[in-house]
Amino acid sequence: MSLRVLLVEDDRELRATLRAALAVEGYDVLAAASLADARAQLAVQGVDLLILDLGLPDGDGAQLLTELRKRSRVPVIIISARHDERPKIGLLDAGADDYLVKPFGIGELLARMRVTLRHRGTTLLAATTHYRHGRVAIDLETRQVVAGGADVRLTPTEFALLARLVRSAGRVVTHRQLLADVWGAEHVDNTQYLRLYMSQLRAKLELTPADPQFLLTEPGVGYRLADPQEE
Repeated sequence: MSLRVLLVEDDRELRATLRAALAVEGYDVLAAASLADARAQLAVQGVDLLILDLGLPDGDGAQLLTELRKRSRVPVIIISARHDERPKIGLLDAGADDYLVKPFGIGELLARMRVTLRHRGTTLLAATTHYRHGRVAIDLETRQVVAGGADVRLTPTEFALLARLVRSAGRVVTHRQLLADVWGAEHVDNTQYLRLYMSQLRAKLELTPADPQFLLTEPGVGYRLADPQEE
């Protein structure tokens, strides 16, 4: 079962970038752009980790940290452009598990998430980052995709969709899960997005797109990558 992360960040572009990166890593990502939105989601959803910005349109993220620590031990990683040491120390003393200063690399955030979860006793399965089946080889760490010995260029959305399937290679991922992880929860009914992008991926990666050998359809359910051991 995927670990659920609530990402509270009001910058739309950064929120989308982080959400996509975390989904590729296999996390179930919820997103909020304000304190009110975050509170509403926390009231009905259990989360395994909170990534919390400080400068939100309806208040300071520190308020939410204080509220949470009165009733919950959910791990909290602060992300902020504020560099001053004293407020940072104050937030860590108030119960934040880590503090990451913007701008930061996705790799560093993922590493700090793993450390935070490990310190809280949450065991993480090793991430699947490599996939090979027939003429196709995928390396998520280097973002390299090869088909028939040639490098293949993918759009960011195509790569995000392919990476999500790599994380569950051999297992079916439902239409709704793919749409939520790649495009966001507000798009879970837009199955035409999936049909379009799966068609594009097959055109770039399959030897015969009309008869796919590894980007497989589970009719009425979703899609899956063929298990590498099925070769």
